[in-house]
Amino acid sequence: MAKRRVETMEENRAKLIAAARKAFAEKGYSAASMDELTAEVGLTRGALYHNFGDKRGLLAAVVDQIDSEMASRAQEIGVLAGDDWNGLLAEGAAYIEMALVPEVQRIVLLDGPAVLGDPSKWPSQSSCLQATKQTVERLIAQEAIKPVDAEAAARLLSGAALNAALWVAASDDPQHVLPRAVETFQALASGLLMKA
Repeated sequence: MAKRRVETMEENRAKLIAAARKAFAEKGYSAASMDELTAEVGLTRGALYHNFGDKRGLLAAVVDQIDSEMASRAQEIGVLAGDDWNGLLAEGAAYIEMALVPEVQRIVLLDGPAVLGDPSKWPSQSSCLQATKQTVERLIAQEAIKPVDAEAAARLLSGAALNAALWVAASDDPQHVLPRAVETFQALASGLLMKA
């Protein structure tokens, strides 16, 4: 009996996140109606409050899901680059390029920071930061980059990619801003390279 109750709670949570993701992408956070959202999936506002506390908590869950997907996608692209250095650059560029995806743009890069505050404090950003730190540590050990503080370098690289994505998302002309943001991110990162 308890197992089925847990499964139902998990199913309800997943339904609410999926419905909110759609509503927030289409209407934006402020215009999305929680009554419409819960009715659409056959649940009550009570289910929303039980699972997320409030609308802000639901947004945090949606942002976490999308941002985690973004990090996974960027890491997949990084692996395809062939080595740690090119992977690091490819991951950063991929993260910035995802700012063109309408759902990412609206939910993660515009509404998320406006409602949830500083993205660098989001749980999904913390795991991304740790992955970047590990890559930086490997690059230092390989003597590919200067022997700088790995955490500081990871925070600055992650921050540069995040802020570039925020800039692209908020721009009146994201297609024009994107190549400038990626090129400059790569130039900044290249400052870490050991000189031959």
